[in-house]
Amino acid sequence: MTGPELLAVLGAVALVLVRWLPPGARRVTAAAGGVAVLAGGATAALTGGLRWQLAPVLAAALLVGPFAVAPLLPRRSGRAPRRARRWLAVPASAACLLLVAAGPAATWAFPVPDFPRPTGPYPVGTRVVEWTDGQRPEPATADPDDRRTVVVQLWYPAAPGPGAARAHYLGRTEQESRTVADALAGYAGLPGLLLDGPARARTRSVPDAAVAVDGGRFPVVLFSPGLGGVRGQNTALAEELASHGYVVAGLDHPYDSAAVVLADGRTVPTRVASTGDRAEDERRAVGWKEVRAADLGFVLGRLQRIGRGQDADPLAGRLDTARVAAAGHSLGGAAALLAARRDAGFAAAIDLDGNPHDPAPQPLHRPVLALTQEIGPQTDPDYLPALQKVLDLDTADSYRLTVPGTAHLTFTDAPLYLPPFPSLVGTLDRTDGPRLTAAACLAFLDTVLRDRPGDPAAALAPLGELTVHHGQDHG
Repeated sequence: MTGPELLAVLGAVALVLVRWLPPGARRVTAAAGGVAVLAGGATAALTGGLRWQLAPVLAAALLVGPFAVAPLLPRRSGRAPRRARRWLAVPASAACLLLVAAGPAATWAFPVPDFPRPTGPYPVGTRVVEWTDGQRPEPATADPDDRRTVVVQLWYPAAPGPGAARAHYLGRTEQESRTVADALAGYAGLPGLLLDGPARARTRSVPDAAVAVDGGRFPVVLFSPGLGGVRGQNTALAEELASHGYVVAGLDHPYDSAAVVLADGRTVPTRVASTGDRAEDERRAVGWKEVRAADLGFVLGRLQRIGRGQDADPLAGRLDTARVAAAGHSLGGAAALLAARRDAGFAAAIDLDGNPHDPAPQPLHRPVLALTQEIGPQTDPDYLPALQKVLDLDTADSYRLTVPGTAHLTFTDAPLYLPPFPSLVGTLDRTDGPRLTAAACLAFLDTVLRDRPGDPAAALAPLGELTVHHGQDHG
């Protein structure tokens, strides 16, 4: 909790306890508690907006306040009023204390995410671009003149800059962050207030920072989020990679991502959803994957132009587009595998717990890293066999790392702001999931994109249960 929020909590506790203090301490405690609640609540409202987690604390203070203050005010007769009887005061005080405790508990369950500090030598810059593919119609609309537009967030090694403000999470502005957070909550069937924390968060990146002057050309990673996911859902991973000299491009897929805010202010809502019919959902997933893979290929082409200096851009001439990986989470991982198989411009692929959704898998000819959640009774029984088949067909070495204590969302930023329920984010500590994901990806990328000596298996094995699929020639 913030300082003002904590002050309000302590003030509310003081008001509840007034009834049980010695007579000499009641007046001072009641006054101090009331002032603390008012000051804490007002400061919280003025500095960052009043978070919903403080509502039960203020409600408890309002309920108990009159009973804490009234006995301290003399009657006209000069006699102090009688206090509430013990049999009524005990349960009432206990109920108010529980109400006060609900505030810190809710703050703990749904915090404002605190992103891990990147460990690499570079500060991290970020900016958002919007590119339209003039050769590809928008598949989600009937307008023949509507062209496919993709919003891309870039994270890159930046030049040091003192005192720069950090970027908003989930959007270029707080309003965009709130729009996207509300859409993500709605997509998951949750009240929007539960994702108030991500809407308020700041990352470790600096918006529009100057590109680092050293480091030569930077390898590139393109990232596709999960179904309904958004470009910033793996910000912790992107910032860690960028701090180690990579450029990461996270994609919003319009009409798939929960909400995409375009440069002209329009918000494009999602049109994808599960039907509950397994066969139909699988058929749709294959189609959605195709669109995403095409998006990845299109963005790769734009980045290649920037790398060659053909397009004016702060990164012009600084991208090593001979060393590019396609990556993604869930359905985004499936799209990354497909994009890497189809486009020779991708040198490697990373699949973060994604079913390939590939009815006719073919040799990939690229090194692959596949991170999977801990396998249990609730895991889709078709998932591992489908992934195994894709990796077995690969003609390059690939690595499947199953991480104990993880769930599907462990490999995103979700552990930083969702309740630590095992079914949601696994059993690891809040920052361990994002850190582990970044460490595994970095170990793999440093070997396959930067040709650093050694086998990535040595760095991956301590992180979980590792299976190495040695490349076979399938003709």
